[in-house]
Amino acid sequence: MSLDTPVEFLKSIGPERAKLIRNVLDIVTVEDFLNFYPIRYLDKSQVYDIKNLSDTLPEVQLKGRIIDLKELGEGRSKRLAAKFQDETGIIDLVWFKYSKWLKEQLPVNKTVYIFGKVTLFNSQFSMAHPEIEVEELKEKPTGLLPIYPGSEKLSKRGLNHKFFQNVLRSICTQIPALLTENIPDAVRQKLKLMPRGEAYLNIHFPGDLRKYEQANRRIKFEEAFFFQLSYALKKQHHQANAIGNPFTLVGDYFTTFYRDHLPFPLTNAQKRVIREIRTDMRRPVQMNRLLQGDVGSGKTIVALLAMLIAMDNGFQSVMMAPTEILAQQHYNSLKELTEIAGIQIRLLTGSTKKSERKSIHDSLLSGDLSILVGTHAVLEDIVQFKNLGLAIIDEQHRFGVAQRARLWAKNRIPPHILVMTATPIPRTLAMSFYSDLDVSVIDEMPLGRKPIITAHRREKDRLSVFRFAQEEIEKGRQVYFVYPLIEESETLDYKNLMENFDHIVQFFEGCNVTMLHGRMKPNEKEDAMQYFASGKAQIMVATTVIEVGVNVPNASVMIIESAERFGLSQLHQLRGRVGRGAEQSYCILMTSDKLTKESRIRIKTMTETNDGFKISEVDMQLRGPGDLLGTQQSGILDFKKLDLTTDAKIIEASKDTVATILQKDPFLALPDHQNLKNHYLTHYRGKTSWGKIS
Repeated sequence: MSLDTPVEFLKSIGPERAKLIRNVLDIVTVEDFLNFYPIRYLDKSQVYDIKNLSDTLPEVQLKGRIIDLKELGEGRSKRLAAKFQDETGIIDLVWFKYSKWLKEQLPVNKTVYIFGKVTLFNSQFSMAHPEIEVEELKEKPTGLLPIYPGSEKLSKRGLNHKFFQNVLRSICTQIPALLTENIPDAVRQKLKLMPRGEAYLNIHFPGDLRKYEQANRRIKFEEAFFFQLSYALKKQHHQANAIGNPFTLVGDYFTTFYRDHLPFPLTNAQKRVIREIRTDMRRPVQMNRLLQGDVGSGKTIVALLAMLIAMDNGFQSVMMAPTEILAQQHYNSLKELTEIAGIQIRLLTGSTKKSERKSIHDSLLSGDLSILVGTHAVLEDIVQFKNLGLAIIDEQHRFGVAQRARLWAKNRIPPHILVMTATPIPRTLAMSFYSDLDVSVIDEMPLGRKPIITAHRREKDRLSVFRFAQEEIEKGRQVYFVYPLIEESETLDYKNLMENFDHIVQFFEGCNVTMLHGRMKPNEKEDAMQYFASGKAQIMVATTVIEVGVNVPNASVMIIESAERFGLSQLHQLRGRVGRGAEQSYCILMTSDKLTKESRIRIKTMTETNDGFKISEVDMQLRGPGDLLGTQQSGILDFKKLDLTTDAKIIEASKDTVATILQKDPFLALPDHQNLKNHYLTHYRGKTSWGKIS
């Protein structure tokens, strides 16, 4: 037997069962079976007395006699019933589906052990379909018994947890010959990690709870360690081989703008991040940096300053956003910032007119245009640059790897890469998913910004909420109303935009109200946004299309209807549409009276903090890392044991260990690292390409 042995050659499996196991569980080899972990464990070492039973207990084991066996009911309600008696009491046993064979084989009036879940009804305990072992045939308990994932399809063919226990027990006897230690001894000793073979034995058949916990920790560390190693080697290779254009100058474009045209003082966090970017771009190696910053933290000005450094060195820059609205927003912001400095910026999206496209294409190719903002339209083959030196990607997880690669190919020497995200990323996620990137964080808000006051209100409070909004409008402020739906749904009873637009117009008599939603044409959206941004409309009624792309410093109130229907990240992004000016701003979360536990947690979190990183931690606990990132790139979900919401210490230890090893032995050439290297080459090399940025 080897790790590569197909499961059909294992005892009691064969070709037909192997096919079923492959189709249902994706298990093909012996190694797959070793990585098929139990979902829980049963402790058959303890025998309970009936007098001590509780319906809060998991499965329990009892010792006694089956008595008073009889059939009850007729037709579909027919069942087999019995009493079970020990020295302390009696409980009911029942079988709802049973065969004549079962009825004849039940060991009535013999000493037996029964095992199952007890329920309490009318002050009487009962157990349905118990496992039964006659005393003289009972196996001696050897620790916790594993229960494996299964399905009805498997069970019908006799592939239940007992079957998998027998298969894994047989495989585990071969562990010394099957598994080689893949973590260096010095690391294991330092971190007190269980040996690999012992860990796999105790994850399947733990001697006790302590052994299980040690095995679980070891396997979690192994998953984290090799994940970090694969990214660290990729990053190391990138730094050694990915040439880039060195931007050695900080010239007139940067200096003049910084000295004369900066619209506000930079925060210390912004200055720190600019220094990090400047240091990267000075080297003849392609920059590969992630810029994290909460809503309104000032990432756009940092991006512009990086583009001005590119201009000072004779290079062009492109900023790519996933949607037209966001691209338009970036374009408007950059144009406003640079107009006074006489720097030309153009916008290229799917809606750009043919004549304007031609002009943009020509000026890019000639080098007359230094900064382009756009959507996927910039990836088209016809879009050619004279000398592209910097590519900035906003919310990069919404672009595929192949799409990003087309951007890098637009210059002979690949451009420096700056990835921006306004979605705060939990620390454990950043340590894992972005391990091959250098990470910069803007963790300060611009001076003068007041924290947004967030309140939770219900339907009974609607009149007072409307009156509050009216008071803000009378002060000269503007208000957003955001709804989760455009039109009424027959199955969902929450508020929608169309129905309530008229109500808002009637209540706020004398106010101009504009509407924005995803079904509008691009020019209609633009007109609506401009109408609101200009101050001609006091109220904007919108769907979540407002989440990005609207920057109105005068807007001070965000009212989110049916807020329980939104995710935490979305609520936080929506809240970020206000609080962009110097005045006090407010976010009001309107909900129904009935909230799920998860909805209550989300609303409570929003009212307690404005910190996007704290919010992201709660969001990951509620939704999991895959949903947070989007499953299209969730190679991170391959973890079988590691939990990114709770295992931060293990992830950090693995990252530090990898860094120490590669600092000492960057090519894993030392004798102590050969097993580690072989395991990596066999199991991990090339399997995390989805996360590669450049």
